[in-house]
Amino acid sequence: MLCMRKLLLSLVFILPLSVLFVSAQTTGSPADSWEMFRGTPSLNGISKAVLPEKLKLLWSYQAEDSIESSAAIVNGLVYFGSMDGSLNAVSLSEGKSRWRYSIEGPIQESSPCVYNGIVYVGDLYGILHAVDAASGKVQWTFKAEGEIKSSPNCYENRVYFGSYDTHLYCLSADTGKLIWKFATEGPVHSTPSISQNCVYVSGCDETLRAIDTKTGKQLFAIPLGGYTGASAAIRNSNVFVGTFTNEVLSIDLKQRILRWSYMHPSRNFPFYSSAAVTDKYVVLGGRDKIVHCLEIATGKETWAFTTRSRVESSPLVTGNRIFVGSNDGNLYELDLKTGKKVWDFVAGAPLSASPAAAQGSLVIGSQDGVLYCFGK
Repeated sequence: MLCMRKLLLSLVFILPLSVLFVSAQTTGSPADSWEMFRGTPSLNGISKAVLPEKLKLLWSYQAEDSIESSAAIVNGLVYFGSMDGSLNAVSLSEGKSRWRYSIEGPIQESSPCVYNGIVYVGDLYGILHAVDAASGKVQWTFKAEGEIKSSPNCYENRVYFGSYDTHLYCLSADTGKLIWKFATEGPVHSTPSISQNCVYVSGCDETLRAIDTKTGKQLFAIPLGGYTGASAAIRNSNVFVGTFTNEVLSIDLKQRILRWSYMHPSRNFPFYSSAAVTDKYVVLGGRDKIVHCLEIATGKETWAFTTRSRVESSPLVTGNRIFVGSNDGNLYELDLKTGKKVWDFVAGAPLSASPAAAQGSLVIGSQDGVLYCFGK
């Protein structure tokens, strides 16, 4: 199967290898901010935040409906969306509301992205909203033709996101004017990841596509062998993504070949969680109720931690610590090297949202509408 897949991947070159230049990836989100889903444009889920050795609950904030997307943390404010049709800003220090921006469409899995003082987020009515980060006042909106579950990603004053109308969009960050859109062959659920001058999107058309950020032209496409809900994480010119055919794939973007694939030997369930990628490990959750840790070089599983329900939350790694939610209602802290549980918190409702960390604090939302903040 692996040899066949390598042969298949080798047949999909569209442009010479020299056309694509993949830069070295940012190794993590800064200690003082978490600006978007997975922390950085490359979506590698790594934070430089220094968290206290023992976390305690500092505050909780009750929204009016489920919180299923990840929060952003910038300049002492936490930004998060809710299924009640609101984008909220609360203070990181106290959890008090600063502003609430109301919309008609629920915000489900689209996580806020904060860029140059503006918060960008999509809703299930297919509208991308640009809202002033300080005041909560709308700056502009853009209407796609299908729901937006993809989280916006910003790069060089442009906003990139996918829609269930099968398109990847590129807008002006300042005005919301359409710069280009690229038609895939299925809904675009995932968040696009970005490396220098290239945006990568894995979608329901079972394909990883590399698109030029400036022109919207496809550079190449690689079949994944299954559709994906997870977003592609990039580190050192390699993509890591899980699929609904129960595999985790590592793809070399320079050679455009499959480096390795991983499938659990007995528990065959989809991977919906996006991966956190360190210099040694790839960590992600599965619908098999397991948090998996794979060797980055080989794809061999180094450890597995079993929860009591699906793990759709995408792990956050800071230092040697992993934080991840589970639909069993628990937030877990695991040791990166061993996978042993260090700490947990019982939220009582499913945690399909992913954690965010900055300024010595960690936040995560739950499906009963509570945003939790942990720190010292």
